[in-house]
Amino acid sequence: MSALTEYQDALGREFVLTGDAVEKWSRDWSGIYQWTPLAVLRPANTAEVSAVVKIAAKLGHVIVAVSGMTGMSGGASADGCVMVSLDRLNQIEDIRPEARLAIVGAGVILSNLHDAVDPHDLVFPLTFGAKGSACIGGCLSTNAGGSNVVRYGNTRDLCLGLEAVMPDGSILNAMTELHKDNSGYNLKHLLIGAEGTLGIITRAVVKLVPKPKAYATAMVAVPSLSAALTVLNRVQAETGDKVEAFEFMPAEYLDKLNKLKPATRRIFDIDHEVNILLEIGSTIQAECTPSDDGTIPLDAQFETILGELLEEEILLDAVIAKNEAERREIWERREAAAEVQLATKPLVNNDIALPLDKVASFYDVVRGRVLAFLPDVSISTVAHLGDGNLHLVVSLGEHNVDRKNDVMSLVEEVVLEYGGSFSAEHGIGLSKIPSMQRRKDPVAVATMRAIKAALDPNNMMNPGKVIPPLD
Repeated sequence: MSALTEYQDALGREFVLTGDAVEKWSRDWSGIYQWTPLAVLRPANTAEVSAVVKIAAKLGHVIVAVSGMTGMSGGASADGCVMVSLDRLNQIEDIRPEARLAIVGAGVILSNLHDAVDPHDLVFPLTFGAKGSACIGGCLSTNAGGSNVVRYGNTRDLCLGLEAVMPDGSILNAMTELHKDNSGYNLKHLLIGAEGTLGIITRAVVKLVPKPKAYATAMVAVPSLSAALTVLNRVQAETGDKVEAFEFMPAEYLDKLNKLKPATRRIFDIDHEVNILLEIGSTIQAECTPSDDGTIPLDAQFETILGELLEEEILLDAVIAKNEAERREIWERREAAAEVQLATKPLVNNDIALPLDKVASFYDVVRGRVLAFLPDVSISTVAHLGDGNLHLVVSLGEHNVDRKNDVMSLVEEVVLEYGGSFSAEHGIGLSKIPSMQRRKDPVAVATMRAIKAALDPNNMMNPGKVIPPLD
């Protein structure tokens, strides 16, 4: 432990945590991954991050950077490692409404950024269930997605520039505010999604967008997932691409939700197999200003579109939120997904991306193959259906715990058949290393290894994550 005195000199004794003080940093949100770090360092700024990385390099310590601890793939696992928590880099340094950008520290909590830009009638349009604890650094490091990707894209699409501490302690200043910059390799995109294996993101320039002046939100039931795609395309065409969210919640998921949270109100009078949370938003004043009879044009248009779809029997049912309280109630069902899906362990947590027109066929085929292989498992699915991202969780039961890798491999096979990806938005971490080994293009993996070796020759930044080991 005497080796930790150099960290204490750099940060102050109170910001070098050991023993019982590291308990908060010893497990991920899911509880699947647990570890005991050598120490947790809590620098206050980029200069202090640089200082501790230089010390770690000198001492031969391995570093794992963390922020909100909301990961679910084991990317923050740090047994015996020095963890660098960025929770004190939590300053929102600047909000520039005219340029529609904000400059933020990696430790800024997502919902705090939402609150900070709201008075400017702007939003940072990244949102998901863990927004109250997830931090910007983690969102960038995993290229987080969430519920608004269908309109605004992933975290990668919302970042103009960033700053990072590299494995030798040098500070990369890529804090550009430009929308176009072709001056060499795009190092920003190299670091986004790298899960801290190439450097530690400390600050970022993020894009803001105008806050919708009104939302129209509904739960709709459709006969099939194929019909759901028809609904999405129809609503996009008739509203001018105003769909903010298009989230799939099948009957099996809602059943698990009701068992876990019995107070949850039923959506429809009868149960439907395919249920969609559909939300549109508009920034156009004329569409959001109530008419003389109090009707908001956006709401009226939404009702008209859904009414036509009901008449054509493309929709089976629809319940439109009448106020913000009902809108929040609808969203709470979706935002409980991680809690609901991970409640029953052991499990296989598949985070899958597919071409939109192949989702329906994939869903039927993969469920059939999993249940043919292990008939006694249960399957729970929710999806960011508007961008083709399915969270398909297979609850194995203790008697099937040794079949976890088999189930994961089976799902991957179907994913590959449909031209999809086994990793959409949760990151690779530890959980998907076997998938990378089995399924990722060998040339792509070799290129990743070469980049890692060039930037981190001593393999000190979050080793063992993202890139599979050599055979």
